[in-house]
Amino acid sequence: MLLIRIAETTCDDTWLNLREELERIHVGTFAGPAGTFRQRTETSTAQRAILAKLSVAEPKRIITLEPGTAA
Repeated sequence: MLLIRIAETTCDDTWLNLREELERIHVGTFAGPAGTFRQRTETSTAQRAILAKLSVAEPKRIITLEPGTAA
């Protein structure tokens, strides 16, 4: 509860709005002959602003990268 209040106060917005905006960040898994990788969506201007206000680093764009097996 305290963390929610800190986020609201720091960002000058409600937790509902903050959570709704940040929940739009998704991770997709893509597979092909060259391998498999997991990548997050681009962050919006609003999402980057929230993360900056909270002093939280933007998540890495490529989460995992696994090469395919040689045929």
